[in-house]
Amino acid sequence: MSENQKLTDVVMPQLAESLVSATIAKWLKRPGDKVEQYEPICEVITDKVNAEIPATEEGVMAEWIAEEGQTVNVGEIICRMAVAGAAPTTGEAQQVQPAAPAVSAGDGADQSMRSRYSPAVQTLAAQHGVDLSRIQGTGMGGRITRKDVLAYVEKGGAAAQPQAPSAQARTEAPSPFKDLPHTNPAVTPEQYIPVQPAPERNSGLHMSESPKIPPIEVERGEREMLIDVTPIRNAIATNMRQSVSEIPHAWTMVEVDVTNLVLLRNKLKDEFKRREGYNLTYLAFFLKAVVNAIKDYPIMNSVWAVNKIIVKRDINISLAVGTEDSVMTPVIQRADQKNIAGLAREIEELATKTRQGKLKLEDMQGGTFTVNNTGSFGSILSYPIINYPQAAILTFESIVKRPVVINDMIAVRSMANICLSLDHRILDGVICGRFLQRVKENIEAYTLDTKVY
Repeated sequence: MSENQKLTDVVMPQLAESLVSATIAKWLKRPGDKVEQYEPICEVITDKVNAEIPATEEGVMAEWIAEEGQTVNVGEIICRMAVAGAAPTTGEAQQVQPAAPAVSAGDGADQSMRSRYSPAVQTLAAQHGVDLSRIQGTGMGGRITRKDVLAYVEKGGAAAQPQAPSAQARTEAPSPFKDLPHTNPAVTPEQYIPVQPAPERNSGLHMSESPKIPPIEVERGEREMLIDVTPIRNAIATNMRQSVSEIPHAWTMVEVDVTNLVLLRNKLKDEFKRREGYNLTYLAFFLKAVVNAIKDYPIMNSVWAVNKIIVKRDINISLAVGTEDSVMTPVIQRADQKNIAGLAREIEELATKTRQGKLKLEDMQGGTFTVNNTGSFGSILSYPIINYPQAAILTFESIVKRPVVINDMIAVRSMANICLSLDHRILDGVICGRFLQRVKENIEAYTLDTKVY
């Protein structure tokens, strides 16, 4: 640290009025790294959303006070930065020296994890034709990160024309599961015939691209492997455990004929895409049907408050959006005031922000009823866990063609199941049965003349 630099404390900010702490998910800057003003220095996790903490001043990261995975109260110090001309914030700050900056392998730095590659890094290297042995890692223990690979590619280190991995290369690619005992040792790789994937679906939030495998860190044992629980996975586990332990769950299901809806969407989707620039998915129509049903049965839009039931006036729909390693529930505020096109726009914006990690706290707050589109993965029946403290959650399953009896004749129709989990302290079978029937009626009422604007 130069003479004109002083240490300044960086504290956990007040991310929202109701939040008193947050968990350090990942440090984005290591001790010794230069930090620009407003550049993110770490990612934090709350019980509502992930967020990045930016640097308020330009300087150099001196030392971490809080480690990854540690929960820190608002106002507590998380790190110290060396800032030009800044006065120390505490009496001890002048005495604390910044950690030495990271050094290369040639300087004797820890390289114990140099040869451990995450699946995300391996995939990225394969896409760009990069030899990982030629890259200097900047991660813990010399580990190569995605950022290292991208930096190497930008400097011209990638192959001239990266090729997609062949079937044999995909079979032999390093995998954290390759050393596990095969469930059927009699089947050799030569005898294995891969199943062709089904055509890509785009009926909701999840299937704009093939689902990605989470970049997990694996420690191997002789007959098992250990996966560290990430902070966000721990937060999900806590919320799910609270929901199941406090809410007496029950569930019910009905099947819906969506043949007319399929015809309507096929009629509108191309023109809608040209006009709006994003897809008109089935989920927008489903949400409109749900919102209109909640208007008829407002008790569905409520929460349990021990000695009373609170019925919310605004219908704010929480959407379950899957990412690589978690599920987030951003909220469409006042969904009852939006038409089908408006709901489609909200779905697209929230799903994009979720996958890019750009959700803000206000995007996650105020939900009164949750909708999930499990059918995007081909599911035909599921039992969802209620998004605490709401009263219910509804899932839409996959649309499949099935023979159906109509007027004593067999016809091929597009059918889907809708499943409802309910808080049995608030809701009973009669009211939920009527609610599901109203959702069914609303969906089956779509015709080729239905307007989306």
